[in-house]
Amino acid sequence: MADRDNSMSGAFELPPVPAEEPEDEWRIAMRRDRLLAALTLIAGVGLTVALPFALKAGAEFFLPTTAALVIAIALVPVLEWLERRRVPSALAALTCVLLFLIAANVALAAIIVPATEFFRRLPERIDRIQMNIAPLIDLYASFQKYLNRTVQHLAATGPVKAPPTAAVTPPSSILELAASFAPSVIVQVFFGILVVFFFLSGWTRLRRRTITSRSSFGGAMATARVIQNVVDDTSAYLGTITIINLALGLAISALLYLMGMPFPLMWGGIVALLNYVPYFGPITAAMLLALGGLMTFQDIWVALVPAFVMIGCHLVEANAITPLIVGHRLTINPIMILVSISFWSWVWGTAGTLLAVPLLIILQTVLGAAGKPDIAGFLFEHGTLTQRRPGNFANSSEERETGG
Repeated sequence: MADRDNSMSGAFELPPVPAEEPEDEWRIAMRRDRLLAALTLIAGVGLTVALPFALKAGAEFFLPTTAALVIAIALVPVLEWLERRRVPSALAALTCVLLFLIAANVALAAIIVPATEFFRRLPERIDRIQMNIAPLIDLYASFQKYLNRTVQHLAATGPVKAPPTAAVTPPSSILELAASFAPSVIVQVFFGILVVFFFLSGWTRLRRRTITSRSSFGGAMATARVIQNVVDDTSAYLGTITIINLALGLAISALLYLMGMPFPLMWGGIVALLNYVPYFGPITAAMLLALGGLMTFQDIWVALVPAFVMIGCHLVEANAITPLIVGHRLTINPIMILVSISFWSWVWGTAGTLLAVPLLIILQTVLGAAGKPDIAGFLFEHGTLTQRRPGNFANSSEERETGG
């Protein structure tokens, strides 16, 4: 009887539920990773597309803030040098800000004040410029005929009165120049100065808090390394390029002084400032020097000598001096430089052009430490944004075979 009961209970016993295969678990995990990677990629593309328009629309806030942060990062080595000599953080930050303002005011006084006077004379020097470029115009006879037909057509419609021009007195000091600015520009400059000061005064505490807040020793070391690399690369680039540009500007000023070019320090300052913009800056400086030579000298070949002097000095600086001093540590892809200049000049104009390379260095340093998403791997290989090592697939297959 007991045997019959046991056989009956065994007949109605449910079969055991088979465990889920490791292969199925791996496929589900891969499908989940691909979905998360796709959502992350879509969100990243949307943010990348929307960010430039947000930066452009909010330029009154983002531009002075970004410029102030770049300047502050470049001044961090000076701040740390002062703090190592027992100077309080607030006093060291104030010293850095004052040194920067003095250097900026000297540069503005050397460039903008004489430039305003020089280019005010441009309408008076039109005849000399036309006389200098007349031989070049004669080489293009067809173009000259087209100009003649255009002038005859305009003359047939009646005389055209030139618009009245009012004499503008150039500013004689930085205070007068600042007073002529729009109030919004003055507010932005003042806001940027405050950002630089407070960033530098709290730099040591901010860096210590950022490093010590990591949950692991490796994370703290990685964070400290990224912060130090950003400061070192940005300050090294801006400091080195500033010294090179000053030397280039002084050399060109001395050569132009020997030629008898008026305002040689102004031209040297313009060359030094424009040389911060790779590729486009030297071309613009050469064109301005050619215009200044045409306004000053009567012979066209003598008038073009300042531009040739600038081109020659820039070739020596770009191909011999800068690579020797900077070396390969701060080598950047030229395509990335062109894209960065084009992007930031579209977003913020001339100021964005000057900030393009420092921002590219900061972004490149951070991405180099954080890691770049593997977009090609997501599209063509394993379907995730994390880059896998070649041994990962073999290891995963072995684990699936062994059930590990």
